[in-house]
Amino acid sequence: MENRRAERRAAKITAENLSLWYGEKRALKEISMEIRKNAVTALIGPSGCGKSTFLRCLNRMNGLSEKVRTEGRVLLDGEDIYGKKTDVTVLRKRVGMVFQQPTPFPMSIYDNVAYGPRLHGKKDRQQLQQIVEKALRGAAIIDEVGGMLKKSALGLSGGQQQRLCIARALAAEPEVLLMDEPTSALDPVSTLKIESLIRELQDDYTIVIVTHNMQQAARISDYTAFFLAGELVEYGPSDALFCRPRDRRTEQYITGRFG
Repeated sequence: MENRRAERRAAKITAENLSLWYGEKRALKEISMEIRKNAVTALIGPSGCGKSTFLRCLNRMNGLSEKVRTEGRVLLDGEDIYGKKTDVTVLRKRVGMVFQQPTPFPMSIYDNVAYGPRLHGKKDRQQLQQIVEKALRGAAIIDEVGGMLKKSALGLSGGQQQRLCIARALAAEPEVLLMDEPTSALDPVSTLKIESLIRELQDDYTIVIVTHNMQQAARISDYTAFFLAGELVEYGPSDALFCRPRDRRTEQYITGRFG
């Protein structure tokens, strides 16, 4: 990756003293950080540290449970997404999500990608065709599936299914793409394709990725945040965090002494 990591970019998302509880259990403790526009931000830390919980706060996916309570603010372009006037459907269009396991719908490849645009009111067949082709091209999979759009998405390989899910997210024309360990279920070849795709997408999208793979975080991210026991221990440019960590706990984690 070209050396763009030290560049100062505008904040796309800002968390301000964000805390979250699952019932009586506090999962996030006053997280404050700025996620830069058109950058790849990696969230790392041991299992149960809060990184996926934080990721899901960025498009209010955690709000699907009545037992979840949050305090603090999350600003998207300066507007609090937890404000009373926020339309959650519009929010999730602007902030898309790709999950750990590929989750294609049991329908054709075309219908998978067209699902979101149709949901948001796009009906014109020619327009939908253009959206689908653009999304598949953006996810670097059109050459593999372009001639079989009417076939079931369930017949694709795991790596192809994950790129199809990325295309499905792109078809909604998001501004931010959240990825929760998108390569953990994939083979090394498919993993490299997804990593290469992420690097290409950052020119047009702000990307936040949860990963257990520290080598992956170092390879593809501009910024890295290290979470531990619900706290944000350290956050900064990836090359600095991995080469010159400021906190002893960060050093211990990235050198494999725990986690």
